Amino acid sequence: MIRIILIGYMGAGKTTIGRQLAMTLGLQFYDLDWYIEMRYHKKVSEIFAEEGEEHFRDLERRMLHEVAEFEDVVISCGGGTPCFFDNMDYMNQQAETIYLKIEPEVLAMHLKMGRTVRPLILGKSEDELLQYIKDSLVVREPYYMKAKHILDVSLMDNFEKIAITINLIRERLGL
Repeated sequence: MIRIILIGYMGAGKTTIGRQLAMTLGLQFYDLDWYIEMRYHKKVSEIFAEEGEEHFRDLERRMLHEVAEFEDVVISCGGGTPCFFDNMDYMNQQAETIYLKIEPEVLAMHLKMGRTVRPLILGKSEDELLQYIKDSLVVREPYYMKAKHILDVSLMDNFEKIAITINLIRERLGL
C-alpha cells in the first residue's frame, strides 16, 4: 500500500508532479481541491466567497481525512492545507509527505504565467505578488518543513526536469 502526499505553495507544481508520479507508479491521483469541488459541486473560490475561510478549512480537513485513507494514491494538497488544525501531523501519520520547495521568485513567475485564476493573488502587480509570496512563506514554511521529504523543484521548467523530479521522488521513497 502506497500513499504519497505532496505539499507546497500554490504554483509549486504539486498537481503536475502528482499526476505524473501517479501515472508512473500506476496509482490513483487526487488533487484535494478538485476532490472538494467534485464532492460539493462548487469551486473552492465559491466556497471561500459564500461560506468563508473558516468553513472551507474545516471542509478541507474533513476531505483530507477521507482521501488520506485511500490506498495506492498520490494526493496533492492546497497550499494552505498543512497550515491548519493538525493536518500536517495527520498527513505524516498517513503517508509519505513531500514538500515541493521552490524559490519565491520562481513561484511568482509560475503564478504570473499560470492559467488558473487564484483568488488570493488576483489583481496584484509583480512586486506585490512577490512580496505576498515571501510573506506567506514566512508563515507557511514551518508547516511545510515538517514533511518527511523536502525536494527543491525551483528548476523544474520542462518535461525532462519533471521526469528527473519523478525519478528523485521514486529514489527517495524506494519505489
